[in-house]
Amino acid sequence: MAPVFTEEQTELRQTVRRFCEEKFPEPAVRRLVDSELGFDPAVWQQMAQQLGLQSLAIPEEFGGAGFSLAEQAIVMEELGRSLAPTPFLSTVVLAGNLMLATDDAAAKEEILEGIAAGETRAAVAFLEPSQRWDEEGIQCSADRSGDGWALSGIKTNVIDGQTADLLLVLARTPLGVSVFRVDAHGTGVRADGVDTLDLTRRQAIVVLDKAPAQLVGTEGAGWAAVAQMLRAASVALASENAGGALKLLELAAEYARTREQFGKVIGGYQAIKQKLADVLMDVELARAAAHRVARAASEQDPALPAEAAMAHALTAETFVKAGYDAIQVHGGIGFTWEHPAHLYFRRAKSNELLFGTPDHHRELAARHLGI
Repeated sequence: MAPVFTEEQTELRQTVRRFCEEKFPEPAVRRLVDSELGFDPAVWQQMAQQLGLQSLAIPEEFGGAGFSLAEQAIVMEELGRSLAPTPFLSTVVLAGNLMLATDDAAAKEEILEGIAAGETRAAVAFLEPSQRWDEEGIQCSADRSGDGWALSGIKTNVIDGQTADLLLVLARTPLGVSVFRVDAHGTGVRADGVDTLDLTRRQAIVVLDKAPAQLVGTEGAGWAAVAQMLRAASVALASENAGGALKLLELAAEYARTREQFGKVIGGYQAIKQKLADVLMDVELARAAAHRVARAASEQDPALPAEAAMAHALTAETFVKAGYDAIQVHGGIGFTWEHPAHLYFRRAKSNELLFGTPDHHRELAARHLGI
């Protein structure tokens, strides 16, 4: 059997894991949760300048390293395992892949080079109050204004919308859904942070009131680019879910090996053994699915749309179940905010709804398979 990862990919994983263990131990994560920005700009720069993580899946012509979504997925798995509060999902996975899917060479060069260097933090404003993940859900309007455009509408659940330098906004023109770039700090733009279950990944409501914007790519061709971005997001989130579920298993297993009740470690009781064995099977299946879909993405496998949707649904549910079971193994302490299992469970429940529910993704997979 061929190895799942190359030697170079294995070295990348080890490097990112060491970095995360150093920069994102639990006390640091909790400190960042309570900070003004929700992440550490210095660490973000280190990720770019020392490790080159932001540039991995960006082509060399745009200042990147020219690797694939497989390497990006490895980074996401390790960030998920550490619950790292960073703008990696919003900037690199969403904005980066959306730009790659457009046909605007000039905008690609400017924005992707900034992302690759760690100088640009971007957010994608997609979802609206209707909470629809299809093309009809885009109702934000784009009207001609002089040499540019003016956008008006409300965008919800914008990941890192308050701290981004640049917004990539999906809006509707007479020719259809299009992608626009908007100065996050410009006139007609207001980003309000919202309280969410997952405090390690901030979201915002963005209100656009005739905000000046520039068209990215071809007018009316935005939905095809969005669909490609969402597939890349599913690949990345599947890996993050698998990484988080693995960490929950590790926490639960360690506790079961050391916690004693009635003169015996609780890991010696059959009920705990069986629960941990079930979690192990679920986590290994989720990791296998995440690794498979990452490879499919890197190889541009025609089955990617269906496989990405299936992996997204499977890993999201596995992460949540691992959270439930880890909390039960820990008992009362697991239900408290002071315990890391609680932090991971919040991320799991948030990820379960991110970019659509598991049922939504199973429906997408069925549609791609012609069922």
